Amino acid sequence: MSQDAPGGLLRRHRDFRLLWCGETTGKYGAAVTGVAMPLIAVSTLNASTFEVGLLTSATWAPWLLIGLPVGVWVDRLRRRPIMLTAAAVSLVLFACVPVIAWRGWLSMGLLLAVALLAGTAAVFFQTAYSAYLPSILDPDDQPEGNAKLHGSASAAQIAGLGSGGLIAQAAGAVNGLFANAATFLVSLLCLSAIRHREPRVTRAERRPEALVSEVREGLRLVAGDPWFRAFTLFGGASNLALMGYQSIQVVFLVRSVGLTPGLVGTLIAGTSAGGVAGAFAARRVADRIGTARATLVFELGVPAMALLMPLTVGGAGILLFVTGGFCVAAGAVAGNVIKAGFQQRYCPPELLGRLTASTAFLSYGTIPLGGLLGGTLGTVLGVRAAMAITTAGIPLAALILFFSPIRRSRDLPTSRQQATDSGLLPNTDGEAAALPHQ
Repeated sequence: MSQDAPGGLLRRHRDFRLLWCGETTGKYGAAVTGVAMPLIAVSTLNASTFEVGLLTSATWAPWLLIGLPVGVWVDRLRRRPIMLTAAAVSLVLFACVPVIAWRGWLSMGLLLAVALLAGTAAVFFQTAYSAYLPSILDPDDQPEGNAKLHGSASAAQIAGLGSGGLIAQAAGAVNGLFANAATFLVSLLCLSAIRHREPRVTRAERRPEALVSEVREGLRLVAGDPWFRAFTLFGGASNLALMGYQSIQVVFLVRSVGLTPGLVGTLIAGTSAGGVAGAFAARRVADRIGTARATLVFELGVPAMALLMPLTVGGAGILLFVTGGFCVAAGAVAGNVIKAGFQQRYCPPELLGRLTASTAFLSYGTIPLGGLLGGTLGTVLGVRAAMAITTAGIPLAALILFFSPIRRSRDLPTSRQQATDSGLLPNTDGEAAALPHQ
């Protein structure tokens, strides 16, 4: 909970500082792994293009396979022990890969299994983490906490992408996974040092209904509330467009623009820096013009600059790609900061796990489809045309938010009662409109 010492959260709130340190380190490690795992597949195992794509799919597949029941389990149990277990499992998994490789046992099947199991641990960790944060921060501190976490995550991603190749080059792609294992060790130590303890969940406090019923309750929470519904539908459409262009951006920059691989990496890292700027600006803009209006600015207005990216040419023309990508990253992270604060205050705490899992299941489900869309359009219409279509989908997806209650509000509601009183949520006893109760 909040503490009385002056200054920002990182200075005065010990538990948040530990959570921030562990999460930021983990994001850095995940970015390094995003580089190291494909390099292991290509350089050590001579994997095909399809197998490398399958490796990425294996990381995301657990969200679709177990995301919904995990949300129920997280709401039934204390969140911190779940996070500790997930971090420990990830630590062991990534540390085992180099050991297995030294023994000559590493295969593509084993690497896919590690990706699948690590992705499963990530589902548990991220769902529990999203539901745990509000328990250690007062509502007034949550906007600052979300901004710091999202901003540092973006910075860690940039550092991880930039150093992942260097680590693999210096130590070898396989040994580079020790760096990720070390980040989970840091995360484990930080989480263990947090003093705040959640109340023990007794059997009497758990719902007697079956797991399927509680999963359905989480989906009904998203479908029945216009605010959650708009954000979730937007997330799915936005991820489809984002993954669509990201899956072909390297091909576009190398073959259509004519850049060297080294310069391509620098440009992509430069666009990722927009996430830091977005996290920095989110609270300031929201405080000035309102959280609902700021959501439209960051999700619709700023990412419209993505339309510059397909116009990229060599020379000074590469600034079009950097500008567009920077704005997309800034808008996405700023929007996530605002949305996270809204969900943490608006959703009943006992349902946050189910909300996180349900929205992730519906939003992340479009990520594999986006990659398929980008590749198909690039093959049929050409890479530049495919970039034009997929980047245009980013601001178009935000029209879902524009034609929702968000457009008619200055601020996002902080409670269901506030939304009902303002006339933006129907006051009805019907099943569809009612938030489920624990």
